[in-house]
Amino acid sequence: MVEPRAALPVETPPDTVVATLADTLRAAQFTADAVVGLLGLPAHAALGRNETTPAVRATADGSPLATLIRLFTLQRSVSREAADRALPGLVDPLARAGLLATSADEVRALVDVRPYGDEDHDWFVVCDPTPGLDARPVEVGPEHVLGISEASSSLARLVARRPVGRALDLGAGCGVQALHLAQHSGEVVATDVNERALAMARLTARLNGLDVDVRAGSLYEPVVGERFDLIASNPPFVVSPPDGERLVYRETGFDGDDVVRRLVAGAADHLTEDGLCQLLASWVHPTDVDWRERLASWIAPTGLDAWVVEREELDLPAYAEMWLADSGRRGRPGYTEAYDRWLSWFDEQKIAAMGFGWITLRRAERDTPSVRIESYPGPVSGPVGDDVLAWTRAADALAATPDPLAHAWHARPDLVQVTAGPVGAGDPASIRARVPHGVQRERTLDTVEAGLLSASDGDLTAGQILDALAHLLDLDATDVRAHYTPAVTRLVTDGFLLS
Repeated sequence: MVEPRAALPVETPPDTVVATLADTLRAAQFTADAVVGLLGLPAHAALGRNETTPAVRATADGSPLATLIRLFTLQRSVSREAADRALPGLVDPLARAGLLATSADEVRALVDVRPYGDEDHDWFVVCDPTPGLDARPVEVGPEHVLGISEASSSLARLVARRPVGRALDLGAGCGVQALHLAQHSGEVVATDVNERALAMARLTARLNGLDVDVRAGSLYEPVVGERFDLIASNPPFVVSPPDGERLVYRETGFDGDDVVRRLVAGAADHLTEDGLCQLLASWVHPTDVDWRERLASWIAPTGLDAWVVEREELDLPAYAEMWLADSGRRGRPGYTEAYDRWLSWFDEQKIAAMGFGWITLRRAERDTPSVRIESYPGPVSGPVGDDVLAWTRAADALAATPDPLAHAWHARPDLVQVTAGPVGAGDPASIRARVPHGVQRERTLDTVEAGLLSASDGDLTAGQILDALAHLLDLDATDVRAHYTPAVTRLVTDGFLLS
């Protein structure tokens, strides 16, 4: 049996080997959709729960695709004969680069080459194998390079996908965000402190025929003096006690959540005008200060526009359990003591809970920045990059229009109106507007607000529409304007009305 080595170095194979590997994987149709198609939905769902047995049964035909799935995805040894059929002429070069291990008659993958894609692309991502398959103990070393995770997928959905000149993937890991950024950026720089991650990010880019400038260093150190139109980062944001072994992909040497504060503080020096910095992050809820005030104090000195969305608040036992399990401590000697240490440290640091969500910063060059910090645990569907761009336009429009009633807004074109009431009633008992895509906000409307949304097509100002509604409903126009001015602003900031 060929066993992987700990702290395995990853070398860069020659260009010809990388190009041949990419062609071979494509010829075998080693794509995310094809993997699901071969495994079937139940086996693929089981794999999502780290159970490989159904997938092993589904990959018994010996085809190149089945062999690649067994080798990389399922972390199973395959015969040398099967490996040579799936990777003709590549087994020995990949073994020399530290990607495969071979014996006389067996081949085993030492890294995961994972099919990945979006609506328009099929890619390959090089990362470390998934730990803990088939209920085996989780074994992750300090330099473990995480693959496609829920966090990386969330950041990919968050990032605004407008064309830009330069983009920065800060804390790149295996290079997932760089793949996405390269599709709408003229130049992509990817940075990380983990040399193993940098090697994998380079290989990920090369396998996909992309030119990514990969650099070593912490935070903004590798890009001193440079500016970007877009910065995307899924930093190591786990807040944990400072003692014990730290995993580079999730923890830093900074105190608490200071890595996030430092990213926020340094963003202004590295953004072009109208540039965006988008972070997936976690932050402390102190016992003595509201978390919103704390994050606002980070943002204020930057002079940047900011939209902070807390998606989840985790109690401390749940937080400790999640990350202790992630590192393989659960069920092992010392687990209870480690758990108690985490909770004791949280008490020492006066931490009440942990927040998780999104931070978007924008260099808008305004005297008075637009800053919105909110908790939104509600539904989100698909990419939210368009919502981010709508937020920038709304901030600009409101800044340019001191009176929101003087602007001709138009209702978001995909808004859905939901009415409810007794069967046969002439008028609904309630009216709600719902955003069906992205951040799926809902808002209960009264008659005036419903009329305002339905009449907002960009021709009349909000004030003119309110005047007409006041006349129609026999209300005082001055009172209606005064009462609904805050509602118009809220409809704009929530994305129901667009500029």
